[in-house]
Amino acid sequence: MESKKTNIDLKQYGMVIALIAIFIIFYILSGGKNATPMNINNLVMQNGYIVVLAVGMLLCVLTGNVDLGVGSTVALTGAVAAILVIDKGMSVPVAFLAALLVGLAVGIFEGTFIAALGIPPFIVTLATMLMGRGLTYVALQAQTKGPLPDAYTAIGAGYLPTITIQIGAFAFDLICLIIAIAATLLIVLSELNSIATKKKYGFAVNPMWQTIAKLVIIIAIVWFFLYRLAVYKGIPIVLVLMAALIGVYHFITSKTVAGRQVYALGGNEKAARLSGINTKKVFFWVYTNMGLLCGVAGIVLSARNASATPKAGDGFEMDAIASCYIGGAATAGGIGTIIGAVVGAFVMGILNNGMSLIGWSTDIQKVVKGMVLLGAVTFDLLSKRRK
Repeated sequence: MESKKTNIDLKQYGMVIALIAIFIIFYILSGGKNATPMNINNLVMQNGYIVVLAVGMLLCVLTGNVDLGVGSTVALTGAVAAILVIDKGMSVPVAFLAALLVGLAVGIFEGTFIAALGIPPFIVTLATMLMGRGLTYVALQAQTKGPLPDAYTAIGAGYLPTITIQIGAFAFDLICLIIAIAATLLIVLSELNSIATKKKYGFAVNPMWQTIAKLVIIIAIVWFFLYRLAVYKGIPIVLVLMAALIGVYHFITSKTVAGRQVYALGGNEKAARLSGINTKKVFFWVYTNMGLLCGVAGIVLSARNASATPKAGDGFEMDAIASCYIGGAATAGGIGTIIGAVVGAFVMGILNNGMSLIGWSTDIQKVVKGMVLLGAVTFDLLSKRRK
């Protein structure tokens, strides 16, 4: 039992170690360009919508399926919001609400065909991908819609108010420092609570050195990123949005009945159904939720670009799916975590960012990303066979 527990933990640590290793490799190859405050800020902003999609995609992956339509839905929702603001003169909040409702409608459409009619998710979401992209081209008349007003772009390119402190030659944002301290305390308290819960129910507890090493690495990463942001422009609004969604969905998947039902469905659909779980209802809310998060990602992406384009979100479904598998989700479903998917999203983000900094073409970047995805899935399958 102890050996099995240690192996699982090592697999979880491996995601973070891989993240650090990839960052260091590109730090060396780029001459330190990927660690500059500006680039760290860009890394957060450029991957905000991928993290949002990865959070929703994980729930689909946990059921043993994926959603191929997310990229098109992101483009469609962003287009709707931009059209309402620029062409119809509507307020930004109304446009955002409309984008979310369109995303929700797409999710309900998928969920109905999957849950009520029993159509395989692969087919339904593939159809959604084609229809969504076509509708986006029709809505935008194959043209870019922009520029969008500052009130719109703030959510994708804006920052929280800053309180600048000058110490000698160093100037940094006090808000970042406070958040770093709060995050450190939260991480430590969460780990202590986890240990106490395991002891209470007689579960195996990791060796102390392992726990301390994990905490030191995680806290060091948090402080590194927040310090870089502190000496740049402070906390991006999109980072706050990401943190809120990660917290909410981590709670849903780990602490609620709905979350446990998703894991049960992915582990064994027939057994879940026999145990009284309404599997159709689970499928419906998982894909409806994915549509809603596509609306969020569509808003963030169009705000980041200050415009909506027909090709927006192209390939996002692949990045979101790859984030989940790289983050430790099982191809068969039933295994995976929100934190793992987020780590996987940043692995993909650091790869994209690093390869761009050192001048690799987009063709080579696709080859590398494909190899990373294939390696992650192969590792998952081989590790299961050894057991």
